Amino acid sequence: MKMMMRGIMGWMVVMMMMMSYGVEVASAQLSNAQCHEERRIGLNACKPVLIGMPPSAACCQRVRVTHVQCVCQAITPKLAAYIDLKRAIPLIQGCGRRVPRHFKCGSITTP
Repeated sequence: MKMMMRGIMGWMVVMMMMMSYGVEVASAQLSNAQCHEERRIGLNACKPVLIGMPPSAACCQRVRVTHVQCVCQAITPKLAAYIDLKRAIPLIQGCGRRVPRHFKCGSITTP
């Protein structure tokens, strides 16, 4: 059960990371409620990825429109420990997003 929870948490973090790469930061600050809603919508759109499916068109669309500041503020060191960048980066790129080198999101930096 503990391994299953760890896997689910890891995929949730991957989805949050997917939503953060290559997205321009909005000039106006979003409220905590707006950020929470963006994360909720994105995670719902990308749930199939949690069970090993590829990202859907709806999931990739969310990856492209979600604000980076909303995602990165939620990635703590504890959540970052679940991220497998070797799997996350191809998923992000599969949605048509560029993965910048040395990009810092929350407490994780890409190679």
